[in-house]
Amino acid sequence: MVKEVSMRMNNTLRVRRFMVFGLLPAIVVYALFVFVPVIWSAYYGFFDWKGIGEAKFIGLKNYVEILHDPVFWRALKNNIIFVLASVFGQVPLALVLAIVLHKSNALQRFLRSAIFMPMVLSSVIIGMIWQYIYHPQIGILNFLLDKLGLSSWKLQWLSDAKIAIFSMTPPLIWSFVGLYLIIFISAFQNIPGDIHDAALIDGASGARKLFSITLPMIWSTVQVALILCISGSLKSFDLVYVMTKGGPAHSTELLATYMYNSTFSSYRYGFGSAISTSIVLISLLIIGTSQWLTSRKQKHAEGRAH
Repeated sequence: MVKEVSMRMNNTLRVRRFMVFGLLPAIVVYALFVFVPVIWSAYYGFFDWKGIGEAKFIGLKNYVEILHDPVFWRALKNNIIFVLASVFGQVPLALVLAIVLHKSNALQRFLRSAIFMPMVLSSVIIGMIWQYIYHPQIGILNFLLDKLGLSSWKLQWLSDAKIAIFSMTPPLIWSFVGLYLIIFISAFQNIPGDIHDAALIDGASGARKLFSITLPMIWSTVQVALILCISGSLKSFDLVYVMTKGGPAHSTELLATYMYNSTFSSYRYGFGSAISTSIVLISLLIIGTSQWLTSRKQKHAEGRAH
């Protein structure tokens, strides 16, 4: 008996050593290209530095300036709009599409491929496509509104500061809904068929199966999708930069474009480093809060079930 326990412990240690050595190269690469630059950027956030020459230590002045800059708060507000549009647009839409398209006939495979296609395209291409869609003179959106007799609805979609940020949300949702569609379809396919068969025997309807069996069993996947969705929205840059460059009048400014313009247009690398550190802290706060809320909801649902 003691010999068997000893052999199991040795096997466990071997597996753990193998896992550590297998993950070590990835951990080293991640530390060198992600963790170290974040720490380095946070360090330069305390300096007045133009990218060349001597860096002058100024303490928290960069962070104080950020908090007093109205453009920062506008960018943060726009990022929150992006997060809300993604969470309540990309994830629910992808979930509905996955429910409809999770089977594997030819038509559904074609539709899945078509929905996933924007993920293959460059963000620059997507931005240019939507620029033409929104164009006030030759854009297809205003053209369709005109043909439908809704000429009063025609707008300057990307030039009007009041609606420009909301005009950016459809391209954002369209760009990434295919990713979450594939994630949810994979989750559906991992649900054992015996569970659905048992539900049918018990007389569970389609809606009852969906809300009582399917969704609870893929809830962990939904949580992962929400984290990916929030983190992706908080670091959005290329789509907005291609379409509006943060304008007009900073109406579509995001934290990433605010950092880019402050760093490379104004040559304030210390200030830009402080902004990037602020983005990391804000992202951790929002993602941590979302995880806490979703885990709390899951525990509450499990408590009601028991």
